[in-house]
Amino acid sequence: MKNLKLHSYWRSSASWRARIALHWKGLPFEYRAVHLLQDGGQQFQPAYRALNPMARLPTLEWTEADGQTRKLSESLAILEYLEERVPSPALLPTDAYLRAKARMLAEMVNSGMQPLQNTSVTLRIKNELKADEKAWAAHWNVHGLTSLEAAVQETAGRYCVGDAVSFADVLLVPQLYGARRFGVDLKPYPTLLRIEAACNELPAFQAAQPDRQPDAQPA
Repeated sequence: MKNLKLHSYWRSSASWRARIALHWKGLPFEYRAVHLLQDGGQQFQPAYRALNPMARLPTLEWTEADGQTRKLSESLAILEYLEERVPSPALLPTDAYLRAKARMLAEMVNSGMQPLQNTSVTLRIKNELKADEKAWAAHWNVHGLTSLEAAVQETAGRYCVGDAVSFADVLLVPQLYGARRFGVDLKPYPTLLRIEAACNELPAFQAAQPDRQPDAQPA
């Protein structure tokens, strides 16, 4: 893999996951900013939709040794591909059950929380349904984080699955950031907060933080 390009938005949690994984694997990449709100959402422009018909972030492009250009969207598909192509340093345990647990915990975020606070969802709730989009997002964060705090107890060490970083941690950290944006009280989730603090000591997680991205906006 060479000439990697990541189409990303600084505060997109799905893009954040891909950034963590790329930094973790030591893969340099070009950052291609796609503003989710500017110009009606740059992800809806024809040039980007040609890359990603769902008009979502992230999208990863790269060139193979034979010159073939490839692209992937959906953050977990990107994580899985990077894990197969660059297996070390790993983002999944070697034990089959623990690998499945890491994926399970990751899916609790990917399927059970993040889609319900996605910008396209919250904008529709606000603009079309005339409801409180922050209260909506906070509700589903509380539901999901309460479940995740309970689920992680079986495997938690320094990180979600023992003492090695996994997909579960890669998804956890951006989700907690999002929960804070929606005013969620995180005190009921001490295990998740402890894991987040441990992750944020790591250079790959630090480099992927939203405020370190070239398109970051002032607070």
